[in-house]
Amino acid sequence: MEGLRVIPTWRHGRERLYVCLPDGGNVAWYDREAARVNLLGDDRRDEVLEALAPFLAGPVAVGPPPVPTPAELARLTLHPDDDLAPNRPGEALLVALEREPGPAHRLRRDPRRRALAAEQATGAALDRLDAAGWHTLHSLPLPGGDRVHHLLIGPGGLFALRVLPARGQRVRVADPLVALGRRTPRPLLRRVRADADRVSYALTAQVCPVLVLVEPAHVSVTAPPRFVRVLTDAELPGLARTGGMLKPADAEALHAMARDRATWARL
Repeated sequence: MEGLRVIPTWRHGRERLYVCLPDGGNVAWYDREAARVNLLGDDRRDEVLEALAPFLAGPVAVGPPPVPTPAELARLTLHPDDDLAPNRPGEALLVALEREPGPAHRLRRDPRRRALAAEQATGAALDRLDAAGWHTLHSLPLPGGDRVHHLLIGPGGLFALRVLPARGQRVRVADPLVALGRRTPRPLLRRVRADADRVSYALTAQVCPVLVLVEPAHVSVTAPPRFVRVLTDAELPGLARTGGMLKPADAEALHAMARDRATWARL
């Protein structure tokens, strides 16, 4: 047993204890929630159980890892260049600012940086829902140079979110128009619905369009918008309380499809 190390990690909000060789190679892992020790080889069974003994709580199942689900197999065969899951919130804006940061002497802040800060704040709030069984993808590229700011998949269904920076401003919503402060109203809700329609077509699933207002001073809505949810960034955690729409396996399958760049290239 000497030389085996137990290393705790977190994956999708669940704790796993990996049993590793001195060179870092894994020989087993213990899933506390499933009460199961997964062995990559049976030759070290006794050594692994002895190493894990201080961490085991009650009886556990011991055996080889479960057969991968279709969603897991799809993820394992996905080329890294085509995997969108590593995208950071505001990925497209980050790349654009790296390529063309803009003049340093500008008197007014580059609006791209305000948009980036809003997407990053929204993305951070959505990523915190991971522990509740939700998956989030950021900055999904669409044909024609457009993109979906955030896609949330979980027990409550699918949500396509478009972010509007509104720090310290009054926001007026009169479907389809959205006005920030004294600016001319824009038919932004049409764009939000169009994003959701494209996601729905790509994934062949119902998608709820969401407009996220980041740090507004006040929001007034003349009437409930048609088929669109209007939320502030402070209200995003409420999405985790929705459920009853997708089983975990269905959410995993949709996430596997959505993270594949080819899914969006077909639109």
